[in-house]
Amino acid sequence: MDGTAQLTARPVRAFAYDPSSAPGTPHARAVAVLDANWTGTSTVPSRGLYPHQWSWDSAFIAIGLRHVAPLRAQTELETLLAAQWGDGRVPHIVFHPSVPLDAYFPSPDFWRSTTAGRTAGAPRTVQTSGIVQPPVHALAAWLVHRADPALSRARGFLARVYPRLAAWHRYLLHRRDLGGGGLVSVVHPWEQGMDNSPCWDAPLSRVAPAPARSFRRADLAHGAPEDRPTDLDYGRYVRLAADYRDGEYRDGRGAFAVEDPSFNALLAVSEHALARIARELGATGTARHARAERLTAALVERLWDPAYGLFLCRDVLTGEAVPERGVTGLVPLLLPGLPREVARALVGTLTGPHFGLGTSTRLVPSHDLLGETFDPHRYWRGPAWFNTGWLLERGLRLHGERAHADALRTAVPELAAASDFAEYVDPYTGEACGATGFGWTAALTLDLLHDASGEDAALHG
Repeated sequence: MDGTAQLTARPVRAFAYDPSSAPGTPHARAVAVLDANWTGTSTVPSRGLYPHQWSWDSAFIAIGLRHVAPLRAQTELETLLAAQWGDGRVPHIVFHPSVPLDAYFPSPDFWRSTTAGRTAGAPRTVQTSGIVQPPVHALAAWLVHRADPALSRARGFLARVYPRLAAWHRYLLHRRDLGGGGLVSVVHPWEQGMDNSPCWDAPLSRVAPAPARSFRRADLAHGAPEDRPTDLDYGRYVRLAADYRDGEYRDGRGAFAVEDPSFNALLAVSEHALARIARELGATGTARHARAERLTAALVERLWDPAYGLFLCRDVLTGEAVPERGVTGLVPLLLPGLPREVARALVGTLTGPHFGLGTSTRLVPSHDLLGETFDPHRYWRGPAWFNTGWLLERGLRLHGERAHADALRTAVPELAAASDFAEYVDPYTGEACGATGFGWTAALTLDLLHDASGEDAALHG
């Protein structure tokens, strides 16, 4: 029996709540997806393609779960943070021990976390990857707490996760400022989460790919090849990860280091959330708010490009901006301290011809519609993703763009349900791409259906 079948065959604990919607509604269908993907301690993104726990997926999943199963939402984050390394990093994958090694690549025997990660403090009792993903976790923890404060306080939820979240942020701020300008660098495209974005093409071009015969792509067994990264890109991902592993996961020595707008914006948003958590625990959040504002200022100083009308990635090893319009450059709209003229320009770019929101598209494409590399089906090179739509809905609402925010708030659940909660969709047609029954698509649909007024959108500031 393969790993997917093993997990599917296990009895799944039912949600401890009475759904308010009738069977067959988007709400009930989204709940069913999350219930089907639950393993007992965490939620897999999808049963076939992603049979383990992923870091930023779990943060988004907890945000949706909080409305229907707050204890499960807390458990989701606690399970992930229990796999934190001693140096503070939160790994991007926590491997499920019953899943066979050939069910997903790179598998635990590739990462070798318990040996190669020993110096960095990798846990000895669970196997993980050695890279990270965007730091959405403190925002998720704060929203999960707000969903049921009595349960959270009774369990000491915030008191237990706060030290781990603080250590996670310290790791990023102290160990990953590879450019010396106050921003965090990612050392692998998988860390940023938008794996094969054209924003990585130039920095990746100097990486010699691992030979195709040295690895087997399990993802192609679950998705159409034209929807997935190319073999050349994958060979470069494998080379970068293997070099990082062989260097015992030490930072600052690799062939890839990029300051990314969305990764840093999400860290700033989560610093604001940590400030709120600190106040809830009786401490002051002033220093964390100040740190978030410094991150915002550094983002504007180092990555904002008024000619492009959005934030650009910066290749740390060359010191040059990457001249590509990716959705990553729009995500800083989430920041409450963004200068007014920058926020206005971002909205103009989002709704203009390069992304077409409200005219040619209902969801935000992952890359420039007019770019030479745009592809409406290939992973992060053009398709629309539901998590970035959710993030930008919050950003639009935060900056007073209510009509655009309302349109996204309507489009995300409608297109999610119509695509069977797809991993991502064609930005023009809404055609499903990648996996269906995808965890964060279902979870963020629930969040938008429950928070009908958009009240929570300003709570991260």
